[in-house]
Parts: sequence; C-alpha cells; structure tokens
Amino acid sequence: MASSTSAFTAKILCFKRPHFSRLAPRASLHHHHHHFNRRHFLSQAATVSLPLFAPLIPQPANAEETLSEWERVYLPIDPGVVLLDIAFVPDELNHGFLLGTRQTILETKDGGNTWVSRSISSAEDEDFNYRFNSISFKGKEGWIVGKPAILLYTSDAGETWQRIPLSAQLPGDMVYIKATGEKSAEMVTDEGAIYITSNGGYNWRAAVQETVSATLNRTVSSGISGASYYTGTFNTVNRSPDGNYVAVSSRGNFYLTWEPGQPFWQPHNRAVARRIQNMGWRADGGLWLLVRGGGLYLSKGAGISEDFEEIPVQSRGFGILDVGYRSKEEAWAAGGSGVLLRTTNGGKSWTRDKAADNIAANLYSVKFIDERRGFVLGNDGVLLRYLG
Repeated sequence: MASSTSAFTAKILCFKRPHFSRLAPRASLHHHHHHFNRRHFLSQAATVSLPLFAPLIPQPANAEETLSEWERVYLPIDPGVVLLDIAFVPDELNHGFLLGTRQTILETKDGGNTWVSRSISSAEDEDFNYRFNSISFKGKEGWIVGKPAILLYTSDAGETWQRIPLSAQLPGDMVYIKATGEKSAEMVTDEGAIYITSNGGYNWRAAVQETVSATLNRTVSSGISGASYYTGTFNTVNRSPDGNYVAVSSRGNFYLTWEPGQPFWQPHNRAVARRIQNMGWRADGGLWLLVRGGGLYLSKGAGISEDFEEIPVQSRGFGILDVGYRSKEEAWAAGGSGVLLRTTNGGKSWTRDKAADNIAANLYSVKFIDERRGFVLGNDGVLLRYLG
C-alpha cells in the first residue's frame, strides 16, 4: 500500500508564478438583449403566429393560472451551450456567475434577471474550448475549475481572476470545487482524487490516499456488483454541508461515499434494480437517489445509508436528473424534456409543475442559493429563475 500511496500523493500540484487577467466583457452574440418577464413572454407567444399589423389578441382570463413559480431568463449565448453551475458572492447578494460549455462565463449584478457574457483573456490564449464545470465563493474569494484542466481564483469577488497552473499529472478531470474558508478550497476529480489547499491554491495536499479505481481493484472481491466494469470515472459527485461526498460510478451500477478523514472512498451496492442517474443530499442530511428512466428514491434516516425507499413521481417517463432543496420541506426535481416536480413535505410526495413542459430542453441542475433565490440549469442555454 505504501508504494501506491506515495505515488498518488506525489502527484500534488505544482505551480509557476500565476498569471493575472481581468475579466473583459465578451462581445454579445445579439445586438439587443432583453429580459422577458412571464406576462411579456405569454403575450409574445400568443401573437407570434399573427400576420403583420394584426391587432393583439387579449390574453385568456385564466392565463395567470398557467404561470409557475419559475420564469425563463434569456441569455446572450450560443443556443447549444449546456449550463453547468451557478454561484453568488455571499457579501453581494445580487452578484453572481453562471458557467457552461463552450467557455461560457456569464455575470449578473441584479440577482439573475439579466446576464452579461464575460471572458478571461488567459483562458483564451490557447486552442482550447473550456468546459467550466464548477464555481464556488466564500466571502469575496471564488474558484472555478474546468476541462481541459484549468483553475481560476479571485480574491475580489470576480473583478479579476488569476489563473493557477496545474500539474500535468493530476489524476482525472476536475469536476467540482468548494470554497471552504480564507484561501482554502476542496477540489475533486472524476477519478476520485480530493485535494485541499489553504494558501490560495499554491500548494495542495491529497485528502484521499488513492484513486477510486485503485480502491476498487483492491476491494473488488468484497462484493461490489459491477466494480469489475468500472471505467475509472464518476458520473456525478455531490458534497454535503458537512463535507461528506456521494458519487455515482460512470455506469451507474454502484455508488461511493467519502467522509473527511477517511483514507479511501467507500463503494456501495445499489439497492435498486435500475442504474443510478444521480445522488445527492437532502436538507435533513439524508440521501436522494435517481435512477435512469425516472425513478426517485429517498434513504431512510440521515447520513450515509444503503436503505432506500421508492417515492412515486409523475415524470412522464422522462428521467429526473437533479434535486435541489429550498428548505427541509420544499424541494424541486428537474429532468428531461422540461420535467419539473415539487415537494412540500420533504420528498414524501411530488406534484408536477407544467410550466416547463413547452421548453424543449433537458433540465440538468437545480440550485437554491437560499430560500428566496433558486435556478434551474439546462441545455440549449435554458435558465429558469425561481420567483417564490
């Protein structure tokens, strides 16, 4: 074990002098960008098929009843962009950033009503088209990670971003980062490496002694179904407020957990027949689990568990892709073809919100910044904002 441990921890990241760059507004893809509110959107939809100069048709009397607690926000980006993460500066409640594929970074100063496209010069000097996977803030300090390997750090709430070079020996692609304190962060790769910094990213130490594939090769005889088919990467990874992680294997045939202080990831057999789509943490400390094809399960009790109960949901046969908790009792689930579900009793029962039925997009991520601010991120640049 000592040799593999030392080989793994030897891959601690090394750095040159960081390169500083200022975020500059990227030229908008549209000459005019308007924020549509819900009523305006409905009136536009009602008149789109009318001939030129035709009088407006009055809205039906029940139009208000069809409106949801979410509205779509239109973004100045390519239609093919998949939105991947969102975060706000804690001390500046209306100031946030939105990430996605095709080197997408957007910034808002009004709580998410309108967004401006931003670019980072040091990330555009190369022939890469970055996929920005994760963003996190603590105070005015913020972090962004992406693929191909890129790490960005700000100490001034995103006015300027410093690019921190990474070791070429980093195992896997960086998929998640969490700001944890002053100049401190945790970074996770899709091969299960967890690194921790306490000096602004200049040095990192490994929090796990080996990659997940090494753990599984060592413990494959311990009865984890499907471990021999493991391709070495996570499909999803989610962190609890206490610092515990749950990750789904790329094939969805088992899941893994890690708690601070543990030397290795712990693999778990799935207790459900269908393959796992995603897993995460409820507001009460328990786990939620989504399976391919639309099933939703909740673990019994709080903490890490292998005992799950299926919850009936009306997903119309489309997969549910993520769950986000607004409070201990209220949560929202989102998925394929605009599926949007809501619970007000901690997940025991769910009702469908039809507001996104006509949005031809998959909704990948539900993020609540706090009880008043929430967003749903999808493909084709689809962003929904919670109205409450």
